[in-house]
Amino acid sequence: MKLRFLGTGTSNGVPVIGCDCEVCRSNDSRDKRLRTSALLEVEDTRILIDCGPDFRQQILPIPFHKIDGVLITHIHYDHVGGIDDLRPYCKLGDVDLYANESTCLGLRHNLPYCFADHLYPGVPKLNLHSIEAHKLLKIGGVEVMPFEVMHDELPILGYRVGKLAYITDMKTISSSELKYLEGVETLVVNALRWEREHHSHQLVPNAIAFSKVVGAKTTYLTHLTDKIGLHQEASKRLPANVFLAYDGLVLDV
Repeated sequence: MKLRFLGTGTSNGVPVIGCDCEVCRSNDSRDKRLRTSALLEVEDTRILIDCGPDFRQQILPIPFHKIDGVLITHIHYDHVGGIDDLRPYCKLGDVDLYANESTCLGLRHNLPYCFADHLYPGVPKLNLHSIEAHKLLKIGGVEVMPFEVMHDELPILGYRVGKLAYITDMKTISSSELKYLEGVETLVVNALRWEREHHSHQLVPNAIAFSKVVGAKTTYLTHLTDKIGLHQEASKRLPANVFLAYDGLVLDV
């Protein structure tokens, strides 16, 4: 099973428009972060996690093959703004989207032409599936367990596949959800910046503490702002088993 980080940036991306900090001026490719998304490949099954506004740019360098399913974490634009760009993949078959009910409602509202009773030619052919936390779903031959985390007061979904768990935009998680993370060895989780509390995102110290609660062998931090610092320098501040993810990183999990 391979996980490819298509994007590891927060909603602004990095570099941030109008920012002249050393991170936004960096020539290190690891400091250039598109909006957060990932591609999971398990044998012949390909699963996209979120489909933000940078999707077209993210997917162009990757061989063109069928996408078997798209797991959506929540309705915010930086996680769904590229859904219309799935249309080339519809030549290979309808694309199935999986999201909680509130996200499904938001997608139908934001992209009504994709879910109308009568679709005009060229519209992406998308099958929207409403899913619930704790109810196992199967995409191809891959079993996916959704679980719930909180993005401020908005319930959103994290996803577990085997011993991998993928979480973005989390601020808190109920203790009752932790049983769904038992045995996770590779944890992907958001960490906005090092300091200055945010109302809807956890910070790096929170993410490190959470990884210890989960007991993951390795943790990769995503959904990062430019305030994380230069990749090379910021990485030195992390524990030995915690890493900054970066765009293009591929994990064998």
